[in-house]
Amino acid sequence: MFPPVSVDYVSEARMIPANDSPPARSRFQLIYWAVAVLIAAPLLYFSLRGIQWAQVRNVLSRAGLALVGLWIVLGTFSLFLRALRWRVLLRAQAPIGVATAFWATVAGYFGNNFLPARAGELVRSVMIRAHSGLSTTFVLTTALSERLCDAITLVMISSVILLVMPTRPGWFDRAARPFAILGLCGALGIIIAPRLEGVWRSVLGRVPLPKTIHDKFLGILEQILIGLRTFHETRRLLVFVVFTLVIWFSDAIGTVIGMHALGLTISLPVAFLLITGLGLGSALPSTPGYVGIYQFVAVSVLTPFGLSRADAIAYTLLAQALQYGGIGILGLLALTRTGAYGEGSRSLWSRLRHA
Repeated sequence: MFPPVSVDYVSEARMIPANDSPPARSRFQLIYWAVAVLIAAPLLYFSLRGIQWAQVRNVLSRAGLALVGLWIVLGTFSLFLRALRWRVLLRAQAPIGVATAFWATVAGYFGNNFLPARAGELVRSVMIRAHSGLSTTFVLTTALSERLCDAITLVMISSVILLVMPTRPGWFDRAARPFAILGLCGALGIIIAPRLEGVWRSVLGRVPLPKTIHDKFLGILEQILIGLRTFHETRRLLVFVVFTLVIWFSDAIGTVIGMHALGLTISLPVAFLLITGLGLGSALPSTPGYVGIYQFVAVSVLTPFGLSRADAIAYTLLAQALQYGGIGILGLLALTRTGAYGEGSRSLWSRLRHA
């Protein structure tokens, strides 16, 4: 029900320093929006072309309130588990409370739904920094590493499913392979990069930079490596892996329940393919809420397994309505708590909103 995992590490890692000029931010926003719309518009057109809207309305009219309610509960439960999992990494450096991690996670999803460039990742990181004193670089590193592990998990599960499934969405089969390679490279990076700290320091030392800038980059490097080392403690890693598996099985079961709420039937393996496709699609520059990408993925993944295009579109309409509604309500509650997170998080949200 809630937004798919994002694997767009570059845009998520983008920082907005305090001295960014408004024209520079405006140019970035304009370019990003232009690219996102150029991608979303044709995907949305392809997905909606020839749709029988009477059939879509008929499918939506069958929605069972009890199953929709259960779907919402599972989505909220999954969001809570994501906060607990992130907290496992953050607690390596500071005693982060459950409520703090949860509301910061909610604010992040809220930001990703309503702000461009997935700025919600920065919102949740700054909220944690303001509450705990941890560096934004460290917190972002844990957040992006978390996303990478999600992508690896989904691609691995889907790769196994595709091996035994007689019907395969062609684009999905082709896209999963390079993402699997990239994911494994990312996993190796998490393992190896902290062990090469001396090499990174040596490389940085050879770059001719003023001392103040050199020291700043050195501090960033140290925080990144500290963030990656949170995965090197065996017990913490095992807890993280268990949370990850429970989260994605919960999401897949929620997808099946959401389909049943509309009188549609899919198997658990197909549900995994759908949420993996949404994750891979989110690597593209996208509009808030992944409009266009969500519809294209749903149509292209579900139709080979017997669902009509109208069925797929009806599902996306309900899923995105619940996504915006549920995250919207929780997000507004999270923003009422920004006073507890300090002036930094309030000013950041204001600047992102008006950028």
